[in-house]
Amino acid sequence: MDVLKAQRDLLGSKDNLLGLGFDSVVSLDNLYGIEYDDFASQIARLSLWLAEHQMNVLFEQELGASTPMLPLKDSGHIIHGNSLRVDWNEVCLNNGTDEIYIIGNPPFKGNVKRPESMNQDMAIVFKGFKKYKTLDYVTSWFWRGADYIKNSSAKLAFVATNSVVQGEQVAMLFPYIFDLGITIKFAYQTFIWKNNAKDNANVHVVIIGLSTNNNESKDIYINIKRNTSKKTVKNITPYLFEGGNIAISRRSKPLCSVPPISKGNMPYDDGNLLLNSEEKNELILKNPEASQWLRKVVGSDEYLNGKDRWCLWLKDIEQNEINSIPLIKERVEKVREYRLDCDDESANKLAERPHLFRETKNPNQAILIPSVSSERRRYVPIGFIDEQKIATNLVQIITNSSLYDFGILTSIIHNDWMRLVAGRLKSDYRYSGTIVYNTFPFPDVTDEQKKNIENLAEEILLARASNAGMTLAELYDPEKMPDDLKQAHSRLDDAVDKLYRPQGFANTEERLAHLLARYEQLIEAEKQSKGKKTSQKKSK
Repeated sequence: MDVLKAQRDLLGSKDNLLGLGFDSVVSLDNLYGIEYDDFASQIARLSLWLAEHQMNVLFEQELGASTPMLPLKDSGHIIHGNSLRVDWNEVCLNNGTDEIYIIGNPPFKGNVKRPESMNQDMAIVFKGFKKYKTLDYVTSWFWRGADYIKNSSAKLAFVATNSVVQGEQVAMLFPYIFDLGITIKFAYQTFIWKNNAKDNANVHVVIIGLSTNNNESKDIYINIKRNTSKKTVKNITPYLFEGGNIAISRRSKPLCSVPPISKGNMPYDDGNLLLNSEEKNELILKNPEASQWLRKVVGSDEYLNGKDRWCLWLKDIEQNEINSIPLIKERVEKVREYRLDCDDESANKLAERPHLFRETKNPNQAILIPSVSSERRRYVPIGFIDEQKIATNLVQIITNSSLYDFGILTSIIHNDWMRLVAGRLKSDYRYSGTIVYNTFPFPDVTDEQKKNIENLAEEILLARASNAGMTLAELYDPEKMPDDLKQAHSRLDDAVDKLYRPQGFANTEERLAHLLARYEQLIEAEKQSKGKKTSQKKSK
């Protein structure tokens, strides 16, 4: 209508446009759709007619006349079918030059307890992919849509759960989209979305627009306290920040020269090597000599919530000692039976040493990181563990680590990186050594800078100690976090930020943009270094 009014004004005519031969060039015939539910597809057709009527009324108000609706002609091309199985080109042919816009709000469904019909849909869409089963269901539309718009002027935009731009899913999807010559044209960063449905839950979503035109400017929309601002950038990363197209992939070893990380010890015992306080006390009461084989065990729950739990740590025990303590002998035998009954061959082999955890790591001192941490926390509560406690597979441990390492890992810049690349357990963060720690671009530092970080890190430990009686979960609860601990973290955050650049960072977006650029540089340097080594071997 704006175009038609401009044409009327240029012609200087006060007559209605229909009399001049002008008419709306957008009709229901321009609209296509694929709807899974039969009833909903019929409602969509009716909705289009109602929308056309509403626009005709507005058209007449603005321009003086409108085309009569009756008899009904166009109804739009609404197809009843599964859009992951229907050929989109049969619904709306993309000839490469037509101006086509695809929009949608596909179903959100993670990879846990997904209906078999959805798994079959994904097998069809991602045919030829080695890994796709852990992708969210909604990614199927991004790949299907990308394949449809490639080598054309068509564009698409979908609403999706923000999990598609977090964790390992990014590297499993977006590099393949970029390889089709497609770029992210615009993006709305994470915001909470809800509709008027009954029992509707708030969902954290993003909106991602894809295009084949890489020369166009690109826009990132940022929602801060319900106010949306737009930032025009040269390129948008698959994490929806300014930067290159690189995606973070899991690594078996750290990108930088830092101590290795690994999971703690997995019991693989059906609970028989673990004891609560009551069971521990009963064992010691009946067999006081058993106390030497008991250790406190620490998983995420015990570490964060200060819970006491114990384990039988029988690393150097002799068989006759096991036989001499009936309660231990009984538990060990149950472990053996459990491991033999497992379908897993590796578990069957572990039955040969039923008195031991699968791993037997017991370092003198190590940094401990809970594998799962609440999304409400600004910082993952990281700490230390000594040889008197046994770390389970529900925590990560970093041996040969220092107070400096602790300072870097507990800083806001590392926590921002964790939030960017970590996976999720429901909405909580899953800290993985392979995708979070091993990919983190640590800063280059001098001895003086390292000493400063160590001092500031120690202040955090002292602030925790000054609030004795509070668990780590309470200390890092945003509503309960003590002021002295907040201030200690703030001082450390500022110092670590300035290790990366002298002026530090104003916000999370700046930190992540810098980290992604540094990650890309380190990956490129690593490739060149490997290339030189290969060349040297060949020359020899």
